Amino acid sequence: MFLKRLLIVLAIAALGLLIYSVFIENIFAPRLSPKDTAAIELNDLELEVRYNRPSKRDREIFGALVPFNKVWRTGANEATTFSSNKNLIVNGMLLPKGDYTLWTVPMDISWKVMFNSRQYEWGVNEKLEPLWDPNYDVIELEVPVEKINTSVEQFTIAFDNTTGELKLTMAWDQTKISVPMALSKPRNP
Repeated sequence: MFLKRLLIVLAIAALGLLIYSVFIENIFAPRLSPKDTAAIELNDLELEVRYNRPSKRDREIFGALVPFNKVWRTGANEATTFSSNKNLIVNGMLLPKGDYTLWTVPMDISWKVMFNSRQYEWGVNEKLEPLWDPNYDVIELEVPVEKINTSVEQFTIAFDNTTGELKLTMAWDQTKISVPMALSKPRNP
């Protein structure tokens, strides 16, 4: 008799949790900033960026939602990660193969881009301040902003090799940046 009552109580509790999860927490709703991956393979070079894609949703983006001159987690939610299986030359500087977090400082006419060797589980703390620690920056560079005619609704990171010059691009709203990169050539003895 006790076991039967226990099973009924557990079934009611489980049903209550399911109803709460579906109707209150809305667990089956799509994420506002879905996860995505940008990847490219060129011969034996493999590059990948894992990030979350916030949407514009009729908001002013750069200089408002994403303030100018402040470190941005470069997406939403978890920290954006960049990985390479080979040493790269990024804007003339050596980026050793490995995993990095990618941070940016959007500005009106240019952006700073930082490849950081520290791995962060989340992009911001409870005060919504970036978790980025500049002591772990391997490369910091500045690239110009390109204004584009169409509005990009969802923040997008991609690799572009259409001209044979590899670039990591980021675009959102009417703003785009390109980070030049190339495979590091081994030195001759």
